[in-house]
Amino acid sequence: MISLLLVVFILQIFLHLVNTVGASAINELVCPTLLLLGPDVGLPTSTSKSVQESNKLRVEVVRLKREMNATSSQDEFAKWAKLRRQHDKAVAQYDEKANSLKSFRNTFNQFITIARWLGTNGLRFFLQFWFAKRPMFWIPRGWIPGYAEFLLAFPRAPRGSVSIQVWGIACATVVQLVGAAAAAGWVLVQKKGEGNGREKVEMRAEGEGKKEL
Repeated sequence: MISLLLVVFILQIFLHLVNTVGASAINELVCPTLLLLGPDVGLPTSTSKSVQESNKLRVEVVRLKREMNATSSQDEFAKWAKLRRQHDKAVAQYDEKANSLKSFRNTFNQFITIARWLGTNGLRFFLQFWFAKRPMFWIPRGWIPGYAEFLLAFPRAPRGSVSIQVWGIACATVVQLVGAAAAAGWVLVQKKGEGNGREKVEMRAEGEGKKEL
């Protein structure tokens, strides 16, 4: 059975990812993916079919628009007028499908928001309540002062142990520090790469200038 220590740590990682990426970004990633998968993930067949039809109509609108732009409204008026009617009809159908999918997306986003909260913060609150009296691990007697033992066991864990609340705070702090360090390292690497690129361009420009001289 997976350790409760590890469960709390993994949960804090997920919470950090959600807070870093953003709830709206997650919704925008999950919703289109599930709409494309359709019946494979249990979505209604009609919804999946609407997505496919909407994508086809969007391609058709773009194609007709390009043909209209490539056709002269003066020299080939009959052809241009026919393309215009087809384009307007396709746009109307696409707008109808898009509005229907927008309503479904709003409902789906609400569902995803609730599910995400239950799977992260809701689970965290439940674990902290259910295992409030359970020690995460014990601290050897005499290692720390009595008041520190009280703080580490807060609020209801046995004295001399670390409570799930304190362990969660420690995990969250470590995850945030590691995340900040990783982000800072990535920024430094990007800046170093840009600096090397600029130096190469400057050296190349200087070399070409010398050749011209």
